[in-house]
Amino acid sequence: MGWITLLVFPIPAFLVMYFVKDVDAFELLQLDHFKTIPIAYGLEFGVLYAFFAMFMLKAPVFERLPLKIDQLVKGLKLNYFDAIFLSLCAGIGEELLFRAGLQTFTGVWITSFIFVAIHGYFSIKNLEMNYYGLLVFPFILLLSLGFEHFGLWFSISAHFAYDAVLFLEMRSESKNS
Repeated sequence: MGWITLLVFPIPAFLVMYFVKDVDAFELLQLDHFKTIPIAYGLEFGVLYAFFAMFMLKAPVFERLPLKIDQLVKGLKLNYFDAIFLSLCAGIGEELLFRAGLQTFTGVWITSFIFVAIHGYFSIKNLEMNYYGLLVFPFILLLSLGFEHFGLWFSISAHFAYDAVLFLEMRSESKNS
């Protein structure tokens, strides 16, 4: 799952950006913007939002929501390395696809909505699921805005940190139950 996200998700972004915008892989990766400050800001933002989300998820409205990612992660019985690896793969693969690729064409708001919807957090069938979508949407929106201001590596590091905190917490909960 991690390898697919890391290696396959970026392919459409690379292809579309190359053939439509004449942007090569090195430009898309923004390696010239691989700097400490945006990465540090991203890590800090991701960790803080993850703790905020964990706090909010303790509200009674979320108790009866079976979140797919919770079930999936707990079922995988991740070790520490797996949790970090999956977080890194999601951060890199999804941010290349959505921020560096799709956002170039659809903008900040639409890309953020699509990202949350594709993850299953907006639902017409289960209206209560939208609560989680509304919780995570500001984070994704700020990732998109951060991409515009700080670059790809801010978004990758924030996404990685958010997922890592949540995966490690889910791992801890599954070991204790």
